[in-house]
Amino acid sequence: MDKKIRKILACVDFSDYSMMVMEYAVELAVEQDIEIVVYNVINQKDVNMVGRVSAYAPAAINVEDYIRDMKKERTTMIKDMIKQHFFEEKSRMIYRVDVGVPFERILDVIASENIDLVVMANKGRGNLSRVLFGSAAEKVFRHSPVPVISVRDKDKFKRQ
Repeated sequence: MDKKIRKILACVDFSDYSMMVMEYAVELAVEQDIEIVVYNVINQKDVNMVGRVSAYAPAAINVEDYIRDMKKERTTMIKDMIKQHFFEEKSRMIYRVDVGVPFERILDVIASENIDLVVMANKGRGNLSRVLFGSAAEKVFRHSPVPVISVRDKDKFKRQ
């Protein structure tokens, strides 16, 4: 079993936790020759909703345009985060934005990018969906073939 970490997947959703995810990924990678894949998923549920709306108002919104615009916007957000906060480490980073069910896409990328370690927050944008469906993070923790590091806000998770 090869336990050497060569590539880290940093899952960002632009919630308050995304910066912490990036900080942990960079800290883990900085002393070694480790590549970081900064990854974001446009949720398929959002795309489906746009599709429903476009069926009634095709001139107002188009699914392909929505996906293209969201990918462009999120790629810009990732580039800006790297430029503003992790500029010295940018040479070890690549970024990727995909569309799909977040936990499924994360598991797919683990395989396709030969990821050795995942860093993600256990909470993110979809707290209501966690109550209804279970969080993406929980599903990744249960099904990931590689170790997953859960990033937490120490203040929010203090013992009382």
